[in-house]
Amino acid sequence: MQSLTVYSILFAVSAVHMLNDSMQVVVSALFPIFRESLQLTYAQIGWIAFTLNMTSSVMQPIVGLWSDKRPTPWLLLAGMGSSLIGIAALSFAPTFWFVVLAVVCIGLGSAVFHPEGSRVVYLAAGQKRGLAQSIYQVGGNFGSSLAPLMTIFIFVPLGQRGAIWGTLLAGSAIIILLYVVPWYRKQLAINGAISMKKKSAVSLENVIPSKVVYFGMGILMTIVFARSWYSAAIGNYYQFYAQEQYSLTIQQAQIPLYLFMIFGVVGTFFGGMFADRIGRRTMMITSLVGSIPLALILPHLPLMWVYPVIALLGLILQSGFSVSVVYAQELMPGKVGTASGLITGFAFGMGAVGAVVLGNLADVKTMEFVMIGASILPLFGFLSLLLPKDRAR
Repeated sequence: MQSLTVYSILFAVSAVHMLNDSMQVVVSALFPIFRESLQLTYAQIGWIAFTLNMTSSVMQPIVGLWSDKRPTPWLLLAGMGSSLIGIAALSFAPTFWFVVLAVVCIGLGSAVFHPEGSRVVYLAAGQKRGLAQSIYQVGGNFGSSLAPLMTIFIFVPLGQRGAIWGTLLAGSAIIILLYVVPWYRKQLAINGAISMKKKSAVSLENVIPSKVVYFGMGILMTIVFARSWYSAAIGNYYQFYAQEQYSLTIQQAQIPLYLFMIFGVVGTFFGGMFADRIGRRTMMITSLVGSIPLALILPHLPLMWVYPVIALLGLILQSGFSVSVVYAQELMPGKVGTASGLITGFAFGMGAVGAVVLGNLADVKTMEFVMIGASILPLFGFLSLLLPKDRAR
């Protein structure tokens, strides 16, 4: 990996990440529309989210393992083509099952992009690993934060057919990748990805005992599990909770959701920057433990306090996400794609399971019950205190 940080590539792949995740959130942005136009239950909405996220999660570690052994730059373009097909099909889907098939295509495209995108970031990062991963992740988080705005400005006035505009996102991503892929291919030729992997593994295999790696990854994935379930509760269902609890319209209910997401973008950027200075573990502890009191009080607040609290919650909670990816990569040296696939893929997968479970609970119980129950999930953040210290790793 080169010593200088290549910002042009980092910002380019971050832009593609933004476009990729924007296509994914077209699905969640359409949930209120699907609920009315296709008469879907909360459980069916949960299954759509499950299909999208589980397709991404199952394939990401597989693609990561493949790319660690045989990096394949053209997969970036192939994945984006799959997303293009899925987003076009989504705009005309007449039934629940057609929607499910469309989101499978979108999920597969995302699964291919993330591990390969993380490898591009790794090659372009130089010595600024935390900052580079945050620049990359900021793109994805910003794309995800567009869901409420899409609902307000596109899908409420245009309905399901408005999803066809998402094909412009895929087309733009493909154009940018035509710049990124040749650079990526050249860097692989220069660095020799396979030899780099062997060199990294040999140089660090005596520094990081296997039991430390397994223990650290176990703790990290448990934390990701809890954070993903909580994010699924907020991202998929808080808009419905806000409508029921505060008598908000569909458009008004998007505002707190948008605040959570857009401040999460800010937190992601600064979290990676601070992690390079204070350490990955310290940054994750600050993020995970610091978000606990805000999550616990959120379901019990009057509306006027929801806005500042949910914004601060997004800022703090998301400040540790990109850091956890870098932490995993350092625990598994030479396995950039696998580590990235496990953390981001596992996050998507657990969010998928959480969406189904919470959706079914909302149908059986109430949305208020779901939100209050989900608020205790960030308590798992205390496990971050058990993570191996940076110096020990």
